[in-house]
Amino acid sequence: MKHFFFGFSPWKHPFVKPFFPEIERFIFINPLFSKQYLEIALKKGLDKESAVYIWGRKSFPNVEAYAKSQGIPLYRVEDGFIRSVGLGSDLTQPYSLVVDSRGIYFDPTQESDLEHLLNHHDFSDEELAIARKIMDYLIEKKLSKYNNYDTTSIDLPTDKKVVLVPGQVEDDASIRYGADGMTNLALLQAARQSAPDAYIIFKPHPDVLAGNRVGDIPKEEALRYCDKVVTEVSLDSVLGVADEVHTMTSLVGFEALMRGIKVHTYGMPFYAGWGLTHDVRHCARRTRTRTIEALAAATLLLYPRYIDPISKEICEIETMLRGLEEEKKRLEQDRAYRYYTTIRNFLSRKGQMLLRLVS
Repeated sequence: MKHFFFGFSPWKHPFVKPFFPEIERFIFINPLFSKQYLEIALKKGLDKESAVYIWGRKSFPNVEAYAKSQGIPLYRVEDGFIRSVGLGSDLTQPYSLVVDSRGIYFDPTQESDLEHLLNHHDFSDEELAIARKIMDYLIEKKLSKYNNYDTTSIDLPTDKKVVLVPGQVEDDASIRYGADGMTNLALLQAARQSAPDAYIIFKPHPDVLAGNRVGDIPKEEALRYCDKVVTEVSLDSVLGVADEVHTMTSLVGFEALMRGIKVHTYGMPFYAGWGLTHDVRHCARRTRTRTIEALAAATLLLYPRYIDPISKEICEIETMLRGLEEEKKRLEQDRAYRYYTTIRNFLSRKGQMLLRLVS
């Protein structure tokens, strides 16, 4: 069986291979100066005995139509929910991926494997117990998706409700498909309208802060609708002081639910519509009321694939988390390693900036 990968940037090629130990030969279709993806794939042997993998929600209409007509299985691939120490936009190795046969979790316009699990799976007591342990571990160890900032105390007034508004990458597919292209500024305005007397903290997305992605709000503009802008602090730092989270589709909402924090959604993220959040929008397909343990079991245990940060071999989530914690500690304690990582990220960002200028 031949396996064809579309929309995977060249830097991703070595990173995704460990997640597919069953595949002997990867055929990446990445023509630089052509859009003839299907024609190139056919010349390389794409047929009924093949499988197709597409990165995220990228569109390859001819490839998708051909796969459907020939009964070729098609999967969409994306970073998982606990990814790495460092940003994906800095081209760091991911330690989790999702491989979805129906859609993709951040696109509520069609069913995904994650949504199917939450609608139909009967979670065992063991699955729910493991999910609870994983949530407790993540909170105790202060682990999240990127793990690239230090935990810091934040001084806040004690006489007001504290609302966290996490910024997002505005051209991200989760915003296009799950929030109708809403902007960070519009989110801040909606949060202020919803909680006029609250102390609102705005935390820009780390990819935006790094200059890798779009979605920046000038600080003086943000402060018209929020009381404080926090930047290079860990997610745990701000969730530790928040009473509520107001978000479009950010993963921060899921991490807040794990901590028992009230979440308001203005888009339709994967964790909305299950009776756990206060939602502006609704999805008629989502018909079950789920506990946070069931949501976490589907999202963290059953849906993603994980690799060991040390051996780069497929593993269970517990093994990945232990390796991730060790890498995070090394980054915090080893000055030389931290310096190397800083220089590497700087060069990566400058290189990507140069590529955008010449493309």
